[in-house]
Amino acid sequence: MLIAATLPQTVLAQPDAGQAERSSIGAEIRAQVGGKYKDFYAPRGYWPLWVEKGRVGPQADALLALIDKSEADGLKPRNYDPDDLRRLIGETNAAPTPKALARADLALSRSFASLVADMRRPTRGVKIRYLDKEIEPRDADPSDILRAAALAPSLTDYVQSAGWMSPLYTKLRNARDSYLQKWGDLPDVVVPEGVKMRPGGKGTGIAALRQRLGLIDGGPYDKALVAKVKAFQADHGLKPDGVAGAMTISALNEGPQRYARLLTLNLERARLLPGPWTRHVVVDAASARLWYYSKGALDGTMKVVAGTKETQTPLMAGMIRYATLNPYWNIPPDLVERKVAPKILGGGSLKAMRYEALADWSANPAPLAQSAIDWDAVAAGRQEVRVRQLPGSDNAMGKVKFMFPNDLGIYLHDTPQRNLFAKEDRHFSNGCVRLEDAQRLGRWFFGKTLSADGDKPEQHVPLSQPVPVYLTYLTAVPTAQGVQFLPDVYGRDGE
Repeated sequence: MLIAATLPQTVLAQPDAGQAERSSIGAEIRAQVGGKYKDFYAPRGYWPLWVEKGRVGPQADALLALIDKSEADGLKPRNYDPDDLRRLIGETNAAPTPKALARADLALSRSFASLVADMRRPTRGVKIRYLDKEIEPRDADPSDILRAAALAPSLTDYVQSAGWMSPLYTKLRNARDSYLQKWGDLPDVVVPEGVKMRPGGKGTGIAALRQRLGLIDGGPYDKALVAKVKAFQADHGLKPDGVAGAMTISALNEGPQRYARLLTLNLERARLLPGPWTRHVVVDAASARLWYYSKGALDGTMKVVAGTKETQTPLMAGMIRYATLNPYWNIPPDLVERKVAPKILGGGSLKAMRYEALADWSANPAPLAQSAIDWDAVAAGRQEVRVRQLPGSDNAMGKVKFMFPNDLGIYLHDTPQRNLFAKEDRHFSNGCVRLEDAQRLGRWFFGKTLSADGDKPEQHVPLSQPVPVYLTYLTAVPTAQGVQFLPDVYGRDGE
């Protein structure tokens, strides 16, 4: 809007050849444009998007390169007219009249908007629950797509990096290509199981192992095979020791096609995530890691503790709307049954454990005396009682929790159990997400360090602008070397 308001005044005040030429192109765009595309071009004075210095600029080459590789996105390049675009660009740059440049600019905008909309469109292969209307997927308006591109500091960089997609998506897509080149065309040979094969060994099993990894048949378990086994182990979430044990052989026998399918499945999961120009948080339950983005860049990352196999962190997306300082911990009923009730029956007290029992799950429940509860019935699962832990240094929620309201009781929170972040496998929670550095994330949310006003429990601090949070599940993740497959802790890859 600001550009559209100020540029005509600049043209009148200090006319030059370049501005006059763009004005002529703008007049031609105005004559040719219509529909939703006019909603983009009109507010910017019909200024071209793809034309620089009287020619179609390098951003068009970046778009054509992206179209050519769009099969990696599950799309068909021909749907975006790359051959017609190349011909049009060549003819236009050979005879760059304002009319021809305007026609090329509009054609590039149409192909670009169509490609972006298709890349952003979710498929039916991944189920995720959206808690808020404002983040439910919808087909983007071409004018919104083009406006976002025009606001990028460099359109060429924005197109080359597919800046409207999550960096987790684009990195995984690129890693997928290198993975398939490295492992995708190797023979689908079954390696004998039940035998651990080590460096220096020989035999029919080693011959099959060499063939499966693309090495010359008939050789021993030599340095070349050790290197191949280590590389395969590193890329498939296994300890890279160069020994073909049960887990390595099982992974090899999954076959190249299964890993290609897993890459596609994880790309579809990552497709649902927003681009870095949207301020948002991503939690990956598979790797137990969190990322947060804004203004086109990754602002930070940290470890998290995610749900166990039995108490999984769900796939969902919502809006972080407030923080709660000095939080209570509402203990899940199954833990009250399995953990709290037996302690009470063994002579323990709620007060000593800094717990309190409550009459119901309302916002202002009446307290229940420990003696008023049939703890034998609670321990046997015949009766349910609400128990919560009081705020304090040992509270399971730590000092703060970040709330995106949902009926599953899932949120991001601090934790006093710091030892869990040193573990490689961090699936220990009851479904919520425990944060390695809740204070740092709080500063990012609020722009200041959060501090409770005294000891009063449950002090709510609203966010002036709610922030989307996406809980996903990526069992194939990009690495500096390519791609790594992670254990399918929740058993979702077969769904």
